[in-house]
Amino acid sequence: MALLVKSLLAETSFQVATDFLEALLADYPRRDFQVRLWDGTTWGTEKQALFTLVLKHAGALRAMFLSPSELTLGEAYIYDDFDIEGDIEAAFDLADSLLGQERSSGESLDLREQLRKLPASDHAQAGLHPIQLRGPVHSRDRDRQAVTYHYDLPAEFYALWLDQRMVYSCAYFNTPEEDLDTAQERKLDYICRKLRLRPGERLLDIGCGWGGLIMHAAAHYGVHAVGITLSVPQAERARQRLLESGLNDRCRVEVSDYRDIDHGQQYDKLVSVGMFEHVSEALLPEYFGRAWDLLRPGGVFLNHGIAHSATYSRRGPSFIDHYVFPDSELVPISASLRAAELKGFEVRDVESLREHYALTLHHWVRRLEAHAEEVRRITDDTTYRIWRLYMAGAAHRFRSGRLNVYQTLLVKPLHGETGLPLTREDWYRA
Repeated sequence: MALLVKSLLAETSFQVATDFLEALLADYPRRDFQVRLWDGTTWGTEKQALFTLVLKHAGALRAMFLSPSELTLGEAYIYDDFDIEGDIEAAFDLADSLLGQERSSGESLDLREQLRKLPASDHAQAGLHPIQLRGPVHSRDRDRQAVTYHYDLPAEFYALWLDQRMVYSCAYFNTPEEDLDTAQERKLDYICRKLRLRPGERLLDIGCGWGGLIMHAAAHYGVHAVGITLSVPQAERARQRLLESGLNDRCRVEVSDYRDIDHGQQYDKLVSVGMFEHVSEALLPEYFGRAWDLLRPGGVFLNHGIAHSATYSRRGPSFIDHYVFPDSELVPISASLRAAELKGFEVRDVESLREHYALTLHHWVRRLEAHAEEVRRITDDTTYRIWRLYMAGAAHRFRSGRLNVYQTLLVKPLHGETGLPLTREDWYRA
């Protein structure tokens, strides 16, 4: 009798799931994917699928769509209610369509009633919880907690999918086919040329990561560089790399908040790559004010950071806020430019590298997937899933134009003089 009841329940769940999929995807025009149910049955295209959604159990669709949002879909993935085989980046077109559907209250109620016929997932037993930060938002202590959460994973984890210099920011490609190591070296050199670094100058890197940029600047442009980070493991690894490369006499790395820097003298050049996203709009005046104070008159500041499109409006809670970058806040480029100008900076150049970041993330996702077993060994399966989903989703957002990344060149004029050349010709010399 028990076997019969179990069989009937399985049959009912299968029918509910297939009926739900038909209703959910009735208006979705593309059929470039398939769904594989928990019993091995496939639903969808018979042609070559770009990706396959793998439903791991009978309650997977309920976990994904009973209260659909970016967060609930993300949690269903990292809790292993479903998997994505094949091109995970392609799956985000489908996700966008599903989350953007406009349905009448009656249609939505009918779909929820169907889902309630499926078994519920017991996520409470999985032991996975999003980060809980303490203290006022963007206080020094809370910012340190947020940075520690994201960047204090073992350096060996990052080394598996970053380039050989461990540069965790947008690369600069000459062609879409170029390899990641070449594109990242080009990016480092491009930044140095934009800053027009000269031997003997003092350079401050705000958010230096594992030290790739200051090492390149010291080795190839003869500067004396200081890098700061809030991550102790990052700083330790960067110092080790400086010692091994023989650059520790010209470079140093400190664990410090940008608000606390006081080295007793000003810098010739400032740079910040991939740190700006953690500042928040409310603190932009303080951020650019601190940069202004640290920079000598006539000095140049290159600020490289991700921005939201001014027309973008997010629906529902964010997966990235909960599991990847807690307290991060993206603002439109117009907001950061205004804040910089209000502190006295003159905006000399703004360049979008949006397509370059989509390519960079594509490389990172593929490299992460290629080292999946090593990633799981160093961290765990949940971490692998979080990072795979986060980076694939980010690649999609850059391709779609919701996200952009800008290099902004700012100068601190001296009596109206900048000392800059009339053209950008020197940036592009071989």
